[in-house]
Amino acid sequence: MLAVDIQILLVIILGTSDCQIIPRIEECGLSCSQGFHCKSKPSTGIFNSFCRDAPASLSSTVLKSMKLSTAMKCVQGSQCSLHLSIKGTLNLDENIRGLEICSLSVNTQQSQCVNVRFSRKTSNKLGGRKVHVQFNCFEVNVAQHIYVTMKTIPNYCEVKLSQQYYVEDCRNNDVGKHIPVCFAGKLDYNVDRERKTISVNVSDFLQDRDYYVRLCHKRFTCEDVGSFALIKGKESLKSTSLPYSQLLPCLCIEGWSAIPDARRTQLCPFKNDTKALWDNIVYNPATQTLAWEPACPVHVTVNLCRLTKSNDQCVDLQNSSTTAPEKQVKYSRVDTHPRLCMKFTTKQGSWVKCPFARGNFPAWKMRIAARAQQVQVSFMSQTKAKFSVLVCNKAQLSSCDSVGIRHAVSAGDSHPTSVNISGEICGSEVCIQGWRTDVDYSVPLQICDIQCKSRR
Repeated sequence: MLAVDIQILLVIILGTSDCQIIPRIEECGLSCSQGFHCKSKPSTGIFNSFCRDAPASLSSTVLKSMKLSTAMKCVQGSQCSLHLSIKGTLNLDENIRGLEICSLSVNTQQSQCVNVRFSRKTSNKLGGRKVHVQFNCFEVNVAQHIYVTMKTIPNYCEVKLSQQYYVEDCRNNDVGKHIPVCFAGKLDYNVDRERKTISVNVSDFLQDRDYYVRLCHKRFTCEDVGSFALIKGKESLKSTSLPYSQLLPCLCIEGWSAIPDARRTQLCPFKNDTKALWDNIVYNPATQTLAWEPACPVHVTVNLCRLTKSNDQCVDLQNSSTTAPEKQVKYSRVDTHPRLCMKFTTKQGSWVKCPFARGNFPAWKMRIAARAQQVQVSFMSQTKAKFSVLVCNKAQLSSCDSVGIRHAVSAGDSHPTSVNISGEICGSEVCIQGWRTDVDYSVPLQICDIQCKSRR
């Protein structure tokens, strides 16, 4: 129940932060409580970096509080920037001449500091009074991680306030609509499959600003694939054409304004075009290794399978299934028979690729010659190979139950080698099954419905 309450609270907080309106300021500056005179001056933070022991009369809690928020400054309603608003409260003391406020960017380690000075007359006359200070001239970036410190002047040891702060990012509606780095633009595209180009039109981005467009492959990041274009802001035609090599599921169109730290927008329109992924199959004859490596990360189950005679089904080979979202799949010692194939299965369906179907690799054949009480089984192979053959009863499309002795046969150099099998092996449910035994993955061939000839 507690976990559910926490999740609901997070949703409420995150939802509120996305819709939160950033307070506007016309000018940045410094303000102090009414009746207190103060002024600010930029500081390097060096001269006040070393602390001294505080007087015995000075409380360590003289700095009461510090509150951070974001403010937005806009010029003519359009050119907007973000500023860090810092509100501090302290008890004024005759030993305190002012405050030093510093903002450090955690990402870049760049800092901004300002000295806030109280007049000596104010410190002496209004000592012990609570004073509120607000400063909002530190310009900050979208989604910036900031570390803010507030110290006294002079810098008394252990009299300090510090706080971390995260500036709103482009997901905040107000920031997304008004801060230039969040203007990612809108991309529209058209594919010319004959010319293998993608035409990209850009709209809704910064006026008179150049704009970059590229093609990339999306993995952990979007990796450049070479196609890159710059659309000039002064040009009336906001479009370009990018060449591509393959329409892959991870091929994306990415665009961004030509300004530092600009937000990028991506369009990945080919997520369901997985067909091209299954072509990257390579066979190494020296190691008898069949390998496939995805050009894009994909959740797929890979199997070796046997293509049936009717070519309408591919029956999985035992112990060949593997799941590979983005790594290479390898099968060692593979039979190069034309009916040995690879099957790829995703949520969108299954695809079968048969790398040896064209007959470019050594293959083998099995034939039979049947008589009443005997069947002659012949093997012919272009290379030296070892086979097993047995009689079986047809059970299912993918299996055949052995009913006899397994026979071993060697063949090679395109010369047929035969073995004779005796017994009652004629009939529609009886099959002869043969396969290679000198490899790890072989296609089991079956010859069924054996018609035996009677002796005369």
